[in-house]
This record gives sequence, structure tokens and C-alpha cells, in this order.
Amino acid sequence: MTFLKSCTLFIAVLSFTAFLSGCGKGEAIENADQYISTVDQMDIPDDVAVIGLGEATHGNVEFQELKQTVFETLMKKENVRVFILEGDFGGGQQINNFIVNGDGTAEEAVNTLDYSIYKTEQMIDLVQWMHDYNKSVQEDEKIRFYGNDMQRYDFTKKELLDYFYVVNKDTANNYEEQLKHVSNETMRELTTEQLKKIDQTINDIIQDLQSNKAIYVEHSSPEDFAFATANAQNLKQRTQLFLNDKDYTHLRDQYLAENLQWIIEFEKERGNEKVFFSGHNGHVEKTSASPAGYKSMGHYVNEAFGEKYFAIGTDFMNSKFQAKNGGSNERKIFKLENHNDLVDAFSDLEQNIFYVDFEKSRESDDLSTIISKKQKMANIGDEFRTWYTFLKMFYTIEMVPDQAYDGVIIVKKATPTKVIE
Repeated sequence: MTFLKSCTLFIAVLSFTAFLSGCGKGEAIENADQYISTVDQMDIPDDVAVIGLGEATHGNVEFQELKQTVFETLMKKENVRVFILEGDFGGGQQINNFIVNGDGTAEEAVNTLDYSIYKTEQMIDLVQWMHDYNKSVQEDEKIRFYGNDMQRYDFTKKELLDYFYVVNKDTANNYEEQLKHVSNETMRELTTEQLKKIDQTINDIIQDLQSNKAIYVEHSSPEDFAFATANAQNLKQRTQLFLNDKDYTHLRDQYLAENLQWIIEFEKERGNEKVFFSGHNGHVEKTSASPAGYKSMGHYVNEAFGEKYFAIGTDFMNSKFQAKNGGSNERKIFKLENHNDLVDAFSDLEQNIFYVDFEKSRESDDLSTIISKKQKMANIGDEFRTWYTFLKMFYTIEMVPDQAYDGVIIVKKATPTKVIE
């Protein structure tokens, strides 16, 4: 009886909380259409070098399609040719090989990322479009694709060992033997002792590359050597994440920023002065607003680039999205209505997707006030639970919009992606 009373009380509390969370609807502003544009008409300052696009969820069609829409706009208006994804570094090289050289298929290339959130028609279409575009242009106009994440081993290890088989076959055999048990499939089963040995092997590889740079470059190329070094660093980052599990989230964003910086510098040498990055809102925003208290990738980038970093967030009003159901690998469609003063200010508009430029928004007293005070903005990862919908803290991050972003793309009604198993 006591148990039943406790359950009833718990359900009542959740229901009341859910009711309260739905009572925070803000008011629509007058002439809201004066402060928006279509995504393909958004304006980016000329001196910007890094443009980041956040995702409010990983499981909506509209946010995945925005990657291509925004990137195409930046290609046409800002001459951006470098696309960087919150995805595996080694897998990103496989995608780049497909879009530049045409090896394999778009679906095979996307699968090398080993991230289920990207195994969708939208991502396959994006990669296929890049491939087809590259076939129609000269070498110096081609799109280059990168992943700047380090949470996988397989293709990063493959690229590194392939390089050693070119420059020093005996050494390659030795490193392959020492790293034979390192894979995406086994990585979560490795003991601390094994991880320490892996870390030492990677240190030896990095030292080998540094000591023999002149010889290795002579037998390959400066570009291939640079990628070999970057692959080794990514393997070390992945291993360090396991060895420092308590600092995992903080270290990951630090490494995301370091890898982004490497890509920026590498592409600058090839004449590409501007890059585009796409990832979760929590990685793109500039203010480290997460309640977990770690420094976001966008914060690092903002420190390094200042006004040359332009961050675009995303938010929604209503969303059906797919995500892993709790701690399982099963996926489920969740439904969520989201309110904050910023999205509600545009609730009377007919357009489903539109861009809000914060510079222009300051012309409105109402909008200027809204974007300069804290808002609970949508921020949903690849895992969700139904009861999260009862408390906004589980699906939002509280931030000051015009400090975290330079603009935001709002989707009034978002629909779910379907993961291709």
C-alpha cells in the first residue's frame, strides 16, 4: 500500500511538473518577419574564418538537412570549401576519399563514421551531393570533408598503418602487432593496463614520426606525413579518453577544438581560408553553458578566433525525433513541445524554417531584450527517456543566446530521421 501511494505521489509530481513546464509560453512579437530570412539568404561577415552550425537534436530530418543548406549557402556567398563534422577523424578520411576520388558508395562512406546518428538518408544524400559536385569542378574548387572527433579507432588506425607500410614495412608490421587488439568492437573491453600499453605504443609511433620525418616525407609526401601524425594524435586522444574517464566530456571538447584547429591550419596551407563545422549545439555554442561545467569546443574556438568565429545555433517549437531509448540500443520516436521566449517570439510566422540574425534582432527592443537574457534552449543528444520531457533541464541548456551564438535557425515543426541499420 505504501509503495502504491509513493508511486501515485511520484506520478502526480511528474504530471504537475509537466504542466508547469508547458506554462512558460512566451508571446509572439509584432512584425517578426522583419528580423528573419531564409537560410540561403543569411548574411555572414566577410572577415569570419570559422562558421559553426549546431544541432538541437541529432534525430531530426530538418537539422540534418540544414548541414547541406547552410554549407551550400556558404559555398556560394563565402567561398567555403571545407566541411567538418562532429564525426570520426579516420572515417572522415574515407568520406573525403569517396567525394574526391569516387571510391565506393555514399552509404559505405557514411558507415565508416560508425555513428548511428549519421546512418540516415539525409547524410547519404549529403555525401552523394558532395561527390557529384566534385566531379563537376576543378581540383582547387573541390569540397574537402573531415571528421574532428576521436571516439573511434578502426579507420584512424588503418590510415596510420597504411602509411607505415609505405614508408617502413618492418615498422608497420611491428606496430600492427602491438595494436592488433585495438578496434571499435573491442575498445570498451580493454583493461587499464592494456590501455596504458596502447598509449605507450602510440607515443613510440609519434616519436618515430618526429625522428624520421625527413626520410618518411621523401618516401611519401608532406601531406601524407601530416595526416599520419594527425592519425597518431587521434589514436592517443581516444586512448586518453578511456584512461581519464572522469574528465571524458571536458577532454573530448578540448580534443575536438584541437583537431578543428589542425584542420584549419592544414587547409589554410592549401589556400582554404574558411571552414564550416557542424555538430551538437553544446559543442558549437561559445559560452560553455552546459550545467556539467565543462569548457565547450565553441568556447575554445571563440578564444582562438574571436570575431572570426561565427556560431549558429538551432532550436525548435515542436519535434518528433528519434533517439536511443534510455540506456538501450533500441531507438524510439519521442515527441516534445518546446517553449522559450526566443522561439515563441516567432510563433505566429507561417514559415517552418527560418534564420534569426542577432545583429538585426537588436533593432527590435523586444528581441534585443530576449536574446540578451537567459533562455532554456533545446539540446538533445543521442539518448533520451520519456520522463525527460517532464523537466526542461533534461532537454535544454540555459544560455544567453547572443553570447552563445551569432544567430539561430528555428524549426517550428521537426520530423524524425530513420536510422538505416
